[in-house]
Amino acid sequence: MINMARPQIGDEEKEAVMRVLDSGQLAQGSVVADFEQAFASYCGVKHAIATSNGTTALHVALLAHGIGPGDEVITVPFTFIASANSVLYTGARPIFVDIDPVSYNIAVDQLEAAITPKTKAIMPVHLFGNPAEMSRIMEIAGRHGLAVIEDAAQAHGAEEGGKRAGSWGTGCFSFYPTKNITTGEGGMVTTDDDTVADQARLIRSHGMQVRYYHETLGFNFRMTNIHASIGMAQLPKLGSFNERRIANAAYLSGHLPTDKVVAPTVRPGTRHVFHQYTVRVKAPIDRDDAREQLAEAGVGSEVYYPVPVHLQKLYLDLGYGGQSFPESERAALEVLSLPVHPGLTQDELRTIVTAVQGLR
Repeated sequence: MINMARPQIGDEEKEAVMRVLDSGQLAQGSVVADFEQAFASYCGVKHAIATSNGTTALHVALLAHGIGPGDEVITVPFTFIASANSVLYTGARPIFVDIDPVSYNIAVDQLEAAITPKTKAIMPVHLFGNPAEMSRIMEIAGRHGLAVIEDAAQAHGAEEGGKRAGSWGTGCFSFYPTKNITTGEGGMVTTDDDTVADQARLIRSHGMQVRYYHETLGFNFRMTNIHASIGMAQLPKLGSFNERRIANAAYLSGHLPTDKVVAPTVRPGTRHVFHQYTVRVKAPIDRDDAREQLAEAGVGSEVYYPVPVHLQKLYLDLGYGGQSFPESERAALEVLSLPVHPGLTQDELRTIVTAVQGLR
């Protein structure tokens, strides 16, 4: 079976972990600080604050911007539920805007209509590694005095106009094993704002700046030296990993049958890093039948995401059931992600194409 993901772990990662284990300094420490500095430099920002995972990065970023009960944060319903849940964690309310049917990112033309006096932030999601329209989003946010918190969990190295995801507003990244680079588990907040950075550091570590002196309510959202050591070994490889993903995506887009699937597109002036390669399955082919047929041909696939957030039971119970976001709902029924990871061989790419050609 050609799997959806194949984490690229080499001797460098193994040796880095052993150095930390041999040091006896396993918790958050100097290796985390080194990873933070390296990742900030990669993104082109002043600060990077490591956290335990991508969800805690979102939670920390929202709290660091002072978002809480009574506030609203605009985001999309077609995303992993952590995007919206992180808003709920603060006591604020997520306000949904539908997606663009081509990019699967927030439909910027609908954004201003969702802004109210309670709106405090916009949270665009760079879905599947495809950067949202950040220039337009930043302009709207600037006119309305809103924070921008980028859910860049899938977008390490994605760019618009040469400017990287996570450097427009406050960025939030995940290093889950399937991401473009991994730390095993971990997250990162990126920002140029000194105040946001200071607050994020307090919040992720029990409100402490000096050990055992607690200035504010905080959490244990820290990254360990063990995880950071993997990140330090992975980060120099990110460029080559992304280039391989982009090349694999180009091959698939050039060879998949256009009568059976709609391939993803890349907006001019952007760099899509293809955390996922997501197609739309064309009628009369049934998407779920297509998954079964691909599996029979030895090709893994996945549906991200079969139920939009506003239709999840949790959100129906919270009163979101009367809302409709047609493009998100249609995408949830039609999208299918195919393997694109950097470990794919040319033979595997050909097998994927052949399997898709055989869909019926």
